[in-house]
Order: sequence, then C-alpha cells, then structure tokens
Amino acid sequence: MLTESDLKLLDALQTDPRASWSVVGRALGIGAVTAARRWDQLSARGQAWLTAYPGGDLLATMALAFVELDCAPGESLRVAHELARDAHVPTVEYLAGPCDLHLHLMAPTLRDLSDYVQHRLSRRPGVARIRTVVSPRLFTEGSRWRVRAISPGEREVLVGRPGRSTAPLRFTDLDRSLALALGEDVRASAASLASRLEVSATTVRRRLDILLAHGAIRLRCEIARPLSPAPVTAMLWLRVPPDTLETTARSLATLPEVRMCAATSSDANLMVVVWLGSHHEATALEAGLSEKLPWLQVVNRATTLRTIKLMGHLIDEAGHTEGLVPLDFWAPVKPLG
Repeated sequence: MLTESDLKLLDALQTDPRASWSVVGRALGIGAVTAARRWDQLSARGQAWLTAYPGGDLLATMALAFVELDCAPGESLRVAHELARDAHVPTVEYLAGPCDLHLHLMAPTLRDLSDYVQHRLSRRPGVARIRTVVSPRLFTEGSRWRVRAISPGEREVLVGRPGRSTAPLRFTDLDRSLALALGEDVRASAASLASRLEVSATTVRRRLDILLAHGAIRLRCEIARPLSPAPVTAMLWLRVPPDTLETTARSLATLPEVRMCAATSSDANLMVVVWLGSHHEATALEAGLSEKLPWLQVVNRATTLRTIKLMGHLIDEAGHTEGLVPLDFWAPVKPLG
C-alpha cells in the first residue's frame, strides 16, 4: 500500500505534474533528491504515472464518442487488449453493466469516427454488437481529480502555472509534436523537448505556456487503482431536461467523486464516471444525487471490473501501468487488416 508520504507526493504532482523537484520538496518539507527518488520508485513499479493529452479548445475541435461493445463468449478481454493498441482509443474498460466493453474514441472529425467504427470495430473478430454515442461536450475530466492528501498551504506553494487564457488558440504542427512528446515524458525538460523537436528551448517554453494556459494540453498524475483511496470506478448514464443540462453538469463536476462528466447524444444525455472507496457506496451516491438534483433520472449504471487502458497507458491485472500507446488522435484511421 502507498504511505501517507507517497500520497502527498502524488497529490503534489496532481497539482502541478511539471513542478521542479525543488518546488515539490519545499511544498512537502522534504529534499528535492528525496522527492525525485520517491517518484522514481513509484514510477518504476508502475504504481503511478504521468500523462498528457488534448483538452479545452483543442479538444473542442475534435470528435469524441463513447462506444459500447458486446463480444462473443470468452472474447471480451482478447478484443479489449487488441483495441487498447489503437491510438484513437484512449480508454478501454471491461464492465459489469449494460455492455462488455466501454471505449472512449477520439478522432479529428465525425467522419473519422465513422470510419473507425465501420472499418476497425465492425470488422473485428469477436465483436457481436456495437453502440456508439457522440459526446458534443466534455464538462470535466480526470485532470481535476485529487488525492486530497496535502494542505491548502502546501498546495499554494505548487500553484505557479500561467492562468487560463481566453485569447484564440492557433494549434500548429509543432504543438501536435509537443503534445505527443509530452505524452511520452510529461516531465521532459524544455531542452530535451527542443532537441527532439529540433526547435529552440525558448520556443518550447513559449508554446507550452500557451497550450497550458488555454487548457489545450492537460497534464495529470495517475495512481494504480487498487492503491488509490478511491479504487472503484462506476458509471452512471443520466437523463435530465435539456434546459438543465448545463447547470446539472456543473453541479456534478463539483463533487469530489466525479472523475468525468460528458454530454451524450442519446436518450441518457449525460454520462458520469465516479471513483468510489467501495462499490457499496454507489447506492448512497445515487440517493444523494436524487436528493440534490431531483430532476435527474438514472437511466443505467455500470461498475468497472477491470481497466485495460487509461488515457493511453496499458494497465495490467494488478492495476499498474505496463506500457504506453501514444495518443495520436490526429493519425489517419486505417482499415483493419
């Protein structure tokens, strides 16, 4: 199990995944070398990892869908592991619920989503049924989730990134390369990124500050689920009146259990992912939501039995990361075979 010191370190990196070890150490009252060594140990064991992916204005220019798959008997995990190798599929989960597998699917356009479903999913052996719903808006996602192990004062030391920008963002080929490079090494120095991308370190710093200020690249620190204070993932499909969609989603996003909240183009017009301390907490959570938001109706629910892939990271049976598939959502969709 993770120690309290481990959790504090991970909370610090959730606050700012690129904070220098000296800043992290100062916030936690430990040395920079000690902070770096503890992180290296956690990372080497696959118990924690960092990831980067498109968000904000950049995500809004792309197409996001959620796909439910039913598989032939005994085929679910094989299909899940095959799909986990695809760059357009950031997350794959094996469920107890309305389907066998639940995928997040990202592509530049709706046409690309359609091509993926038709040419890669529908032709895959072992897939028996496919149901796809488009998400027109993502209200909140996992980068805001916190372990909540450090104090407000400790967190304040870490908050030094540029504030949000409202200026228009022009996303370039360099930005795409930068996003992919950060996905492989979130803490890479500006100098090493500059060497890889063949630009100056000053250019890297400037573009990275712009992308982070716009929320166009999201950074987050993940914890192996069995070691997390909230090891259970549950999903709720909700129906709310269209004129309450925005306010309902914003209310849900304030709940500490909520990992993700997205609008969906289906009878259930909101999908919520929550992290819980136990699967027994799901009933109480639903009751609390019904009391707080009485117009909300739970259409369906599921519990994740196993996460196969989480935002590009391949997850083993113990819940630890065992590899990375770069999240190149811009890559062309190739037919299966």
